[in-house]
Amino acid sequence: METTIDGLLLFDLAVHGDNRGWFKENWQREKMVAAGLPDFGPVQNNISFNATAGTTRGIHAEPWDKWVSVATGRIFGAWVDLREGEGFGRVFTAEIGPDKAIFVPRGVGNAFQVLEDGTAYTYLVNDHWSPDASYSFLNLADETVAIDWPIPLDRAELSEKDRAHPRLADVVPIAPKKVLVLGANGQLGRALRASYDGSAHVEFAGREDLDLTADISSSRRWRDYGVIINAGAYTAVDKAETDRAGAWAANAAGVARLARVAAENGITLVHVSSDYVFDGSANSYDEEAPLAPVGVYGQSKAAGDVAASTAPRHYIVRTSWVIGEGNNFVKTMASLAERGIDPKVVDDQVGRLSFASEIARGIRHLVESAAPFGTYNLTGSGPAVSWYDVARRVFELTGHDPARVSATSTADYFANAQGPIAPRPANSVLALNKLEATGFVPADADASLVEYLRG
Repeated sequence: METTIDGLLLFDLAVHGDNRGWFKENWQREKMVAAGLPDFGPVQNNISFNATAGTTRGIHAEPWDKWVSVATGRIFGAWVDLREGEGFGRVFTAEIGPDKAIFVPRGVGNAFQVLEDGTAYTYLVNDHWSPDASYSFLNLADETVAIDWPIPLDRAELSEKDRAHPRLADVVPIAPKKVLVLGANGQLGRALRASYDGSAHVEFAGREDLDLTADISSSRRWRDYGVIINAGAYTAVDKAETDRAGAWAANAAGVARLARVAAENGITLVHVSSDYVFDGSANSYDEEAPLAPVGVYGQSKAAGDVAASTAPRHYIVRTSWVIGEGNNFVKTMASLAERGIDPKVVDDQVGRLSFASEIARGIRHLVESAAPFGTYNLTGSGPAVSWYDVARRVFELTGHDPARVSATSTADYFANAQGPIAPRPANSVLALNKLEATGFVPADADASLVEYLRG
């Protein structure tokens, strides 16, 4: 059952008894997850034995989740929300014996008072104790939360440490788990910086801050992180044809390292993918379309998708034709128009523009709405257009004659190119039905283009 504290869940346990005593399944992952218990991944089991009734312990809020039950005896339990937010200071109490258990989420203070001699209190936790972790404590006698202890505290057995804990007004709230944005200096990374501006729990890292070509398992205290957004990638599409090692190191092997860290620490991994994982021969692609990359860049991105999918909690966000802060096609066309240069632009590649700000909005929606994990297409909405159409529209919106733009084929455009040229998908249209089913309404790509050029 749900309680007055968000995420604090009280469960009834089946206790099977006979003339010999009793037996219960204290924690059974498959059944309990099906019943609504978060799949929190415990790594340690602790038991607190209490010799006499009246022993009282707490109120301790650690930065990990706990599954609490009683092996023998009975306790009066008290839980106080010590997390940042509107629930701070909220209280729930219950009497618990062997037939009940409670899931205590990270940052909720846990306390109990023993009601019977010889009580054993057990708890599973999903992290190991660390001196670097942030803890919060609340005084058992705090007047604000006013817990009605069955045995008055002046007659209870307390440790001196628990007696000295601060009152609620002096408690340091437990901050939410951190969000780490990788590739924070790219077009999407900068849009995510703007989207999360002012959020103290969000960290940003460029390539120089976290080397995905090396072992990253101990580079941070990963249990303090709830989400990793991988907005970084090797994006030099043509260079990748000869720099295969570089493309695969960043787009595949690095993602595999992130997926391993995410899996081992219960982190949600958001990985940004590309239309280049397809060959462009279909009219459009949904999330179930088979991967069919034809160039090295696309192959490395497809391998990264497979790697990211091994993280139990993952969102693979597939996008195309990204436009954001920095050098991009729209800015190039606007500059050519202003300088009086009349470009030739390919008209045999079609898709939709994806503005970085819109991708950032979509990523936050998936994470914060707790949408089902999996792969999602995320682009602007509206009709499919060619790069030639986009160029003409940019000229028009910047007050120049769109007739100055002429059409050419991809083959003719690259006919005199020096060095290998990667194959481009002829069709990059990504179906948006699955994303829309989560309640997200993608912005119209042309409307976003208008706004982008105004800015």
